[in-house]
Amino acid sequence: MQLRIEGVSKVYRGNVRALADFSLEVGPGMLGLLGPNGAGKSTLMRILATITVATSGRVTWDGIDIARSPDQLRAVLGYLPQDFGVYRNLNAIEFLEYLAAAKGLDGHAARRRIGELLEVVNLVDARKRPLGEYSGGMKQRIGIAQALLNDPQLLIVDEPTAGLDPEERVRFRSLLSELAGARVVILSTHIVSDIEAAASTIALIAHGRLVIRSTPEALLRAVEGQVWEWMIPSAELPSIRDYFSVSSAIHRPDGVHVRLLAGSSPGSGAVPASPTLEDAYLYWISRDRQPVG
Repeated sequence: MQLRIEGVSKVYRGNVRALADFSLEVGPGMLGLLGPNGAGKSTLMRILATITVATSGRVTWDGIDIARSPDQLRAVLGYLPQDFGVYRNLNAIEFLEYLAAAKGLDGHAARRRIGELLEVVNLVDARKRPLGEYSGGMKQRIGIAQALLNDPQLLIVDEPTAGLDPEERVRFRSLLSELAGARVVILSTHIVSDIEAAASTIALIAHGRLVIRSTPEALLRAVEGQVWEWMIPSAELPSIRDYFSVSSAIHRPDGVHVRLLAGSSPGSGAVPASPTLEDAYLYWISRDRQPVG
C-alpha cells in the first residue's frame, strides 16, 4: 500500500492558491498532517478522498492515478471529514445500515460488520439511541465506524477532535492508534497534542507547502538548545513577541513567564528548557512565513 502525492497544487476561483507543489509519500502506519488553520490541510484531504481534483500534479494509490480512476481508491477508502453530519432521527444501526447500502455492501455482511464496529467504537449500549442525542465524542466515534464499514486500506480523518472535551479527545486518539498498523492512516489536525499522542511520522504544512516530514524525535532534536524560559515585566511582552517566537506567556504576580525560541540566551535571567513538540512545531512553522502564490 503506497499513497504518493506528486507536485500537487490547488488554485480556487479568484486565483486563491490553497496548495503549492505539495509532494509526499505515505505508507502503512499513521501519518500526522499538522498545520495551522488555513494551511491547506482540508483541501489536501479532499483531494486524497477524490472529492476535489487537483489543479496540477497527481496522486497515485499503488501506482494508479486517483483522478483518472477514482473508483480504484474509493473501494478501499475510509473518510471522516471535518464537518461530519448525521441523520438525527436514526439510531446507530439504522444510520450505518443506510451508509453500508450506499456503499454497495452485502446486507448480511454489512450487519455483521456493523456489530463488530459498534464494539470497536464502544457504542453497543447506545446503538438504539437516536444520533441526535449523542455527545460530540459519540458522533465522532460513529463517524469513524462509518469510515471503517468497508475495512479500508486508507483511512483519512480531518480535524477529528475539534470541539471534543479532553476525555473524549483522549479516547478518540487511542482509537485511531489502535486502527493504525496494517492500513494507511492520515490524521489531519492543528492540535499538536493529537499528533504527539498518535502519530509516528509527522508532516508539517504551512501556506499550502510541505515544510518538513520527520519523526517526532527528529523534530525535537532540531530545537535542542533553542528553547528558553524567561521571566519579564509585562510591559516588555509586546516587544519580546516582536523579536522572538513565543510559545507561551503566563502572567504571574512577579511578572510574565514566557517560553520562547532563540538561538542564544535572549537576556539576563533566561534559562534553557527541554523542547516539546509544541516548540518544534512553532520553530518549523515560523520558518515558512510567506503565503503561497
